[in-house]
Amino acid sequence: MSDWREFDQNPVSHSAAHHLTTIGDLHDEVGYARVSDVARHLGITRGSVSVTLKGLRHRGLVVEDEHKHLSLSVEGQRIAQGIRTKRILIQALFRDVLGVPDEIAEQDACKIEHLISDMTAEAAGSLLEGLEDLSEDQRIRSLVESARSSSDSSSPFPDTATQQLANRLLKKAAAIESEDS
Repeated sequence: MSDWREFDQNPVSHSAAHHLTTIGDLHDEVGYARVSDVARHLGITRGSVSVTLKGLRHRGLVVEDEHKHLSLSVEGQRIAQGIRTKRILIQALFRDVLGVPDEIAEQDACKIEHLISDMTAEAAGSLLEGLEDLSEDQRIRSLVESARSSSDSSSPFPDTATQQLANRLLKKAAAIESEDS
């Protein structure tokens, strides 16, 4: 069983992830970012932005110049780019492989982009890359269509088939774990 406390080891919180990526996006778009710009973009108060930025500045992820313009340190840029990449990969996995509607895929990817490990993101990228090569294969399209049609259901989650699959997968994981012990 994994340790749920590992979430404390994430480089940034959900809120901080949005602040970092917003500063990076604003800097790319207009060449600078101010507290008011970040607040407007995120739809929150300047005070809320200031509180989060204090911690990000303290950690050396955000820097502020004499004109009160914000930018990301090298480490802040690395973290923001990693978060963006994870969001893109997870959104594509949900949308293109699982058949989740784009709006929901985007919302769900946003929720977990800063939580998943680099290893999981790289595995998702490898899967997507492999599927990209096979995208013309009718079997893949058939699987995606099947996933889409099952996800259109409005029945409560999990349905019987999904619960049975989860039980089988749990048993399989336990068997693998006991073999490794």
